[in-house]
Amino acid sequence: MTTLVEQLSTYAANLRYENLPQAVIHRAKLHIIDSIGCALGGYGSAPEKIARDLADMTSSRQPATLMVSGIQTSPELATFANGVMIRFLDYNDGYTSTGESGHPSDSIAAVLAAAEINKRSGKDVITATVLAYEMFCRICDEVDLKPIGYDHVTVGGMASTAAAGWLFGLRGKAFEHCLQLGIAPNNALYQTRIGNVSMWKGCAYANASRNAVFAAMLAARGMTGPSPIFEGVGGYFKAVARKTFALDTLGGQGNNGGAPFRIMECLIKRFPLGQYSQTVVEAALQMREKVASPENIAEIQIETVTTAIVLMADTPEKWEPPNRETADHSMPYTVAVALIHGDVQEEHFDDAHVFDPAIRALTRKIKIKASAEADAHMPHAMRCYFTLTTKSGDVFKTVVDHHKGHWKNPMDDTDIERKFRTLAKKVLPDAKIDAMLARLWQLDDMKDAGDVVRLTQK
Repeated sequence: MTTLVEQLSTYAANLRYENLPQAVIHRAKLHIIDSIGCALGGYGSAPEKIARDLADMTSSRQPATLMVSGIQTSPELATFANGVMIRFLDYNDGYTSTGESGHPSDSIAAVLAAAEINKRSGKDVITATVLAYEMFCRICDEVDLKPIGYDHVTVGGMASTAAAGWLFGLRGKAFEHCLQLGIAPNNALYQTRIGNVSMWKGCAYANASRNAVFAAMLAARGMTGPSPIFEGVGGYFKAVARKTFALDTLGGQGNNGGAPFRIMECLIKRFPLGQYSQTVVEAALQMREKVASPENIAEIQIETVTTAIVLMADTPEKWEPPNRETADHSMPYTVAVALIHGDVQEEHFDDAHVFDPAIRALTRKIKIKASAEADAHMPHAMRCYFTLTTKSGDVFKTVVDHHKGHWKNPMDDTDIERKFRTLAKKVLPDAKIDAMLARLWQLDDMKDAGDVVRLTQK
């Protein structure tokens, strides 16, 4: 019997840039550019400073580079620090399914470090990114880890390990050992993302990517891993997923041009907040035009997908968030911000806004419940039914299925550049941003992928 690890190893060995459709290549560039923009926006945050300080304590004979600061450190710590930067704002991309959901772009931190230290090309960065997304999304389609207490980061670590191993040139048995070494010790708890959310929310996948690069470094030196890691008596199927599953078809496989690559079904965020609140905030902005002032609002009723409520409206803390991390994962808070300020951007998560009495007063008027009808439209829509009632008794309703940035309502290249510039200008001058974008759009012509990180330096 062919094990799942053997199947994934064969798939990775056969994945080549030359065989990727042009639409997939372009989509990978969009997600890479968007993720680097998010990282530039996340520079200087409290978790990033901690990660940067830790990285600055370590030197390496095979160093990798931190974005913006240019600090060189061990590949694992560079991966962690860059991953924290990408994730901090909760502005990087997402994937939703009837199983798990999460942020496959978090794996790009592992891609950048592994590509830099192995002197890989821009084409290799694109190919490894597509591999990470394919593995993340396909496994998310098969598992729902939240009810059993595990986080999507458990899947993300696998995706980052596959990408890192591929960039290290591991193939066959060596690649299998890399996956085994990445999976066996690295299973993350779902508590990271619920209740009173902490700084670790933006660090958990970065840590999984750090461990992935470490696994690749071990496997490259001949370390072996436990097998069969999925099917074994103490393997992933029994201990974590609590079910068996198969990945019968992966992107590019099969007839008629092959199965679609899942990167084509990933969303890019319009707002810096949890992906399941994107449609709800868009609905709130539509409703804002209907009322003269937020003070005239008597009640708001929101019906949306169950997963959104589990993540974004699960506890009293989501109605009175105690910190930034809880606020950007709070549906009531972000709806109130949208109605009062007409937008939701990074500045709306500082303490002045998080503890603003006007925002808190409006959140108390918001009622949220799950909708079986909305659930029925998942994963291809994140439907939101939004009803606003004014104090004078007027009732306004709207339904939003696909926010701007959803793969069925996508951002175009201009939208991505606009978002990138807004984030990058926090740390870089316009001329530097122009030059960086020009190079990143031509990523497939880049001979040394280490230039990607070097382009971000002040």
